[in-house]
Amino acid sequence: MSAGRGHGHGHGHSQAAGVSADRKLLGGALALILGFMVAEVIVGVAAGSLALITDAAHMLTDAIAIALALLAIRLAAKPPAGGFTYGFKRVEILSAQANGITLLLLAVYFVYEAVHRMIDPPEVKGALVLITGVVGIVVNLAATWLISKANRASLNVEGAFQHILNDLFAFIATAVAGLVVLLTGFARADAIAAFVVAVLMLKAGISLVRDSGRIFLEAAPIAIDPQALGAELCAVPGVVEVHDLHVWEITSGEPAASAHVMVAEGLDCHQIRVQIEEVLAARHQLTHSTLQVDHAVAGQRPDHCTDAHGPVHTTAHRAITGAGSAPDPANPPH
Repeated sequence: MSAGRGHGHGHGHSQAAGVSADRKLLGGALALILGFMVAEVIVGVAAGSLALITDAAHMLTDAIAIALALLAIRLAAKPPAGGFTYGFKRVEILSAQANGITLLLLAVYFVYEAVHRMIDPPEVKGALVLITGVVGIVVNLAATWLISKANRASLNVEGAFQHILNDLFAFIATAVAGLVVLLTGFARADAIAAFVVAVLMLKAGISLVRDSGRIFLEAAPIAIDPQALGAELCAVPGVVEVHDLHVWEITSGEPAASAHVMVAEGLDCHQIRVQIEEVLAARHQLTHSTLQVDHAVAGQRPDHCTDAHGPVHTTAHRAITGAGSAPDPANPPH
């Protein structure tokens, strides 16, 4: 006897309202960024400041990042259709990865430019740099606050947030550099500020590329250990084996799982499937699960499981590894 069931997410009015709010917050941040970016390019050229030009270029990527995030949110809201059985949810992950790669490329470029200016520093107008930096801090604080109110559990929104947050740090470094140049005439302070910004970009970029890459490779969520989960499912009364256990994320914040579960002969496999789904949902927030449940036949494996993917979890293995004592399939606890 076999049973399979998919338990999916509910997408109600509260989620739609949340998406609408995210769009408004991101749209407000985008307007702030675009307005100040134009002013910063003009002042940066006039002041001869690499730090300001660096910030302006970064703000352009901020604007692109937010625009991508808004587009991804709109596409992800479309229902599944045709061959896209999950819809376009992973467009958000594409957006996050694009943001991460952009940060890494910018970091490399700004390091190169900063080294060049450390060797041959140009004249920098400290007063203009300082004033623009202070105004930039105010603008980016407002944009950062707006995006922080959106759903940062979404890697897509988090990517846009990291861009804006790094720009805030960049303006702080720029303002400090402008003050140093104004008070001491040390022009290399501008290049040092660009170095600081590049390091922050590198850190954020690596994090976004790594996290989005895990989702594209369908790795298990960081908070879930598949080996421990297999042993935990074997601890459900009546379960004698779990194999073909897969845990992945459809998109950030939407984990899913599938498995083939073998239960002792004579037991109600439907009831055991419900118990397993409750374990997955209550303990691991795995509310999207697909389970195939069959009765185990002593000494035999189903023909279609001769090449199971991944480790095979059994009650005997669980007992040996110390994950817990194995229940007696013939006399499961009540």
